[in-house]
Amino acid sequence: MTRQRPEISLTAEQKRIVWRLRTEGPTPRIVLANDLGIYSGAMTRITREMIAIGVIEETSPDATPRGRPVVPLTISGRAGYAAGVTAHPGWIELTLVDFAGTVIARDVEPFDSPDPGPFADAVERRLRGLAMTHGLMRSRFLGIGVAATGPMTVHDPNIRWAVPWLSGWRQVELESYFADRLGMNVRVENDASLAALAEYYHGELMRRCRTALVFFLGHGVGGGIILDRALFRGAHGNAGEVGMLFPGDKPRPSGIDLLANLQQAGAKIHSLLEVATVLETHHEVVEEWIERAAVQLEDAVAAGVAWLDPDTIVLSGALPQQIMDRLGTRLGQGSWAQDHPITPKPVLRVTQLGSWAVAVGAALLPIHEIA
Repeated sequence: MTRQRPEISLTAEQKRIVWRLRTEGPTPRIVLANDLGIYSGAMTRITREMIAIGVIEETSPDATPRGRPVVPLTISGRAGYAAGVTAHPGWIELTLVDFAGTVIARDVEPFDSPDPGPFADAVERRLRGLAMTHGLMRSRFLGIGVAATGPMTVHDPNIRWAVPWLSGWRQVELESYFADRLGMNVRVENDASLAALAEYYHGELMRRCRTALVFFLGHGVGGGIILDRALFRGAHGNAGEVGMLFPGDKPRPSGIDLLANLQQAGAKIHSLLEVATVLETHHEVVEEWIERAAVQLEDAVAAGVAWLDPDTIVLSGALPQQIMDRLGTRLGQGSWAQDHPITPKPVLRVTQLGSWAVAVGAALLPIHEIA
């Protein structure tokens, strides 16, 4: 099946305008022209074309001191929509996001196969259903982002060493495989990097910071890096693989580790979805895990601060919000935040997206790469 390309192809100047509006918010044409060095006549023509294809739109006019309204431009969701999907042990999370970054739909589908074929079938089925439910046209579909776990391998730069419960993904060039199966523009990226992208778009973080370090605590532990407002992948696509710092046969700050601790303490639970149900009955176990996880993460945070000097550190993940908040508070008291008081320190934020950060980031990836 032929791989489809996105319906939107922007010029370099149009991309500059889109990115300026994303990072700075609604802006009048005259300010855009001055800031980007584009003649006002050309700016009028370019923005008229962008409005016509639904990339930007006019917002409510602002009154000037002389009383003449100035009409700001902003990103529009009319240009199209993209999908994002990630697999967990036992279920799939799928989201739809419009060009402005607004989440249109969230969907959960039971799933337990280790192979990519059944995964592609489930995704195609749910996409069709969601498109019909929300009245979305295929012609406006910009692509799909798929979250993958595990590092890129030394043998093939297109293959990831996926986690055991997705072992069938290990010998497959995932991007071309899913593109052929789905007949769509497909991008595959590490789950923690996608969580970083979602956190950067969420809550206007991109308007306040240029460099962010994101730690994602899911079934494993990973990291994502936003460097000078771009998703940083590294020379081999493995930037942010902080799980390598915590061997799998030892205690580590991961969701699976917390689940194992709770099960050893007698909790009758089988997945991260059930952790919230035992927070009160196993309070001491959870508190001990938070303390140990914070100590483990402190060194990783300190190294990231030393190497990257980020504006913001985001603690993201699939654990219950109560645990994420407590862990964030404890991590913020670490030596990395106290030592060397003469140097500026990054702001530490705790996610509000939960496990959905990965699927939302996956949906944002095709949009982010358009402009």
